[in-house]
Amino acid sequence: MVAQHAQMNTQASPGRSMSADTNGYNLRMPTRRSSHGQPQNLDQPATWRWDIFCRVIDNHGDLGVCWRLSADLAARGHQVRLWVDDASALAWMAPSGHPRVQVLPWHDHPLDAGDTPGDVVIEAFGCELPPSYQAALADATKVRPHHPPVWINLEYLSAETYVERSHGLPSPVMAGPAKGLTKWFFYPGFTPRTGGLLREPGMNADWRNAPSAEHATRPRSTRALRISLFCYEPPALTAWLHGLSRASHPSHLWVAAGRSQAAVRRSLPAGHRHGASLNLRHLPYLTQAGYDRLLRHADLNVVRGEDSLVRALWAGRPLVWHIYPQDDGAHHAKLEAFLSLSQAPDSLKDYHRRWNDDQPQPLPELTPQLLSPWRDWAKALRQRLLAQPDLTTQLIAFVAGKR
Repeated sequence: MVAQHAQMNTQASPGRSMSADTNGYNLRMPTRRSSHGQPQNLDQPATWRWDIFCRVIDNHGDLGVCWRLSADLAARGHQVRLWVDDASALAWMAPSGHPRVQVLPWHDHPLDAGDTPGDVVIEAFGCELPPSYQAALADATKVRPHHPPVWINLEYLSAETYVERSHGLPSPVMAGPAKGLTKWFFYPGFTPRTGGLLREPGMNADWRNAPSAEHATRPRSTRALRISLFCYEPPALTAWLHGLSRASHPSHLWVAAGRSQAAVRRSLPAGHRHGASLNLRHLPYLTQAGYDRLLRHADLNVVRGEDSLVRALWAGRPLVWHIYPQDDGAHHAKLEAFLSLSQAPDSLKDYHRRWNDDQPQPLPELTPQLLSPWRDWAKALRQRLLAQPDLTTQLIAFVAGKR
């Protein structure tokens, strides 16, 4: 079983931070207080019980983000309960689980008799907490009014300007069992005035020392391009695949399991696996760590959604983002915001627009020469993002400022 059950012990409550950075919270470790309210062990970080709620909509990206956050919190000493309506993907995504993360099925009454909400409650991506849990939050706030549970609304990642304006704002609950309580918006993002990106401690050193496409034995100009493909069903896919098959430069294409493979099979002749220019491999479902290794090994990563985008950014390799398509076309503005904020070169902007267009668009041939400025962009963007505090560090500091 993926779920790793752990005893959920209540930890001492930290004191409120007195100093703040530009986001309104202190990134230093919060002060721990004893049950009498006296500060103690000032050099020790406070740990809390975290309750995270997640619904899987039509893909596994939301669960991927929530699991990475849960595992990161657990690695820092916190206890986590993760309620999810479909945890089946964790069997391949994170088969080993984590001893401080308890995975529980979503239902209308998540708390057992006598159980209480955690110190921190995360409502991920707009999922609505069960009414019975909201009522338990209201009760817990009455019982411990000086240190009530902190209720976080974790939002989707975007580079749009509203993120900086909205990050950290309160959201008073005006109706229902939790009427009178306050949620807090927490927005991931790409700038110092946002909540940052998920990045586990030590990742920079681990990834820098790991084998990657940089260590290939042959120069890029002579060896086949290594491309990973994780997409939805872009209209340009069929022409893109046939273009790779006829390209002057050979490619190895690694296709992620699920919708990506189904889309490729619809676009290529039955049984097509190898050709003069295109060597195609359908991958099994990979663990999150396995997917991270794939990203570091590729010359180009075609990614989709949120979790794979962030991991591709940390890989520091050229990438093309297939943004989640929305019926109202709002994804186009979201894509343009990312391309502008990330300072993407014009050729990469053009490629993204064609890849994400609602109608099939011709795409330029992928060559080492085309990828060269994309590679410089990816490395520079990674360095800028590494200079900012990661999401989990910021989230812990934000919570400490509200307790």
